[in-house]
Amino acid sequence: MATWATSEVRRLGAAVTPPLPRRQFPVTERWVYLNHAGVAPLPSAAVEAIDGYARGAADAGSLGGKARSARAEEVRAGAARLMGVPATDVAFVKNTTEGLGFVANGLTWEAGERVVLPDLEFPSTLYPWLALRELGVVVDVVPTAGPGRCLPVDAFAHTIAAGPAPKVVVTSWVQFGRGWRCDLAALARTCHDAGALLCADVIQGLGVIPARLEAWGVDFAMADAHKWLLGPEGIGVLYVRGSCLDRLRPLEPGWNSVAHREQWDNLELTWDAGARRLEGGSHNHAGIAALGASLDLLDHAGVEEVWRHVDSLCERACAGLADAGATVLSDRSEAGRSAIVTFALDDHDPLVVHQQLLDAGIVTSARGGGIRIAPHGYNTAEEIDHLVATVARLR
Repeated sequence: MATWATSEVRRLGAAVTPPLPRRQFPVTERWVYLNHAGVAPLPSAAVEAIDGYARGAADAGSLGGKARSARAEEVRAGAARLMGVPATDVAFVKNTTEGLGFVANGLTWEAGERVVLPDLEFPSTLYPWLALRELGVVVDVVPTAGPGRCLPVDAFAHTIAAGPAPKVVVTSWVQFGRGWRCDLAALARTCHDAGALLCADVIQGLGVIPARLEAWGVDFAMADAHKWLLGPEGIGVLYVRGSCLDRLRPLEPGWNSVAHREQWDNLELTWDAGARRLEGGSHNHAGIAALGASLDLLDHAGVEEVWRHVDSLCERACAGLADAGATVLSDRSEAGRSAIVTFALDDHDPLVVHQQLLDAGIVTSARGGGIRIAPHGYNTAEEIDHLVATVARLR
């Protein structure tokens, strides 16, 4: 199997130093890794954090509990800064699906109430709301437009206005298939004008695109760590706007949910004042430690710098792929572009192309009817050029 080693990148010379240090990503020794919209490779700092947690648990057991809890609150605060929200409005969850379920099932529903969400959504963003149909909830779909599967706010507004005011409008910030980025600030205004709440799955943007969820007016948002946040699977974050918290019934109440946690003989059910009431039991401290290390890397680099770098890589890829005879399916307008680019080769099966790229040392995904690439802040222009050259040979 052919691979793309770091030595080849050094030989060619990078035009721009990536904002995330490549030395933190051992995956670069073997692969051109362009699948952060799938599962991210762990940086060395996250691996070391997991090892540190495990060694501490082995050496000290419960004696390390206070230090682990203190670190968890630091990570909570770091995630909140990245999201642009107060730390008290952030809860740890095991993944995005759990966060969506906490919202969908934590709200109180009556037959005939309505949810609006996009067509061609990621299954886990869709299923919690479809499951509410057995309660008599109506789910209406916003059609996507054009080859980029665009979702302008006007399309949401049209579907919202076509029926009774929805209780919740749900969307991915960035659509997984072809990378359309919804204007959450404008969508939140539209939702609130109609009396609806906005729930955003932000997993495909958080960590690579600057977020200001509170300022934008988002009511609920969730993301797990294993994509753009560069963390492990099995840990994520859920944002609940403080004014919406009492509208959610905690679904997994436990010792960690109450204001007087660790007062073991106090059996009063007094919810924690913040989103922590949704956490229930013990934390995934190994996952939190790794997520914290990755958040520190992103914070040091600056997400604004990461986004500028990744956006330039995506633009370079689009230009090169077009020259190589590929069709770029993603919408790359200023309003809708993201860190995801999906392209197709005429008369080529995306699954076959995916394997051919893998044989050339390039990791992508077959998604959205084509080949999806998703670079991050440590990828280089030379890696994008290698992708383009390989695609040109496939023609």
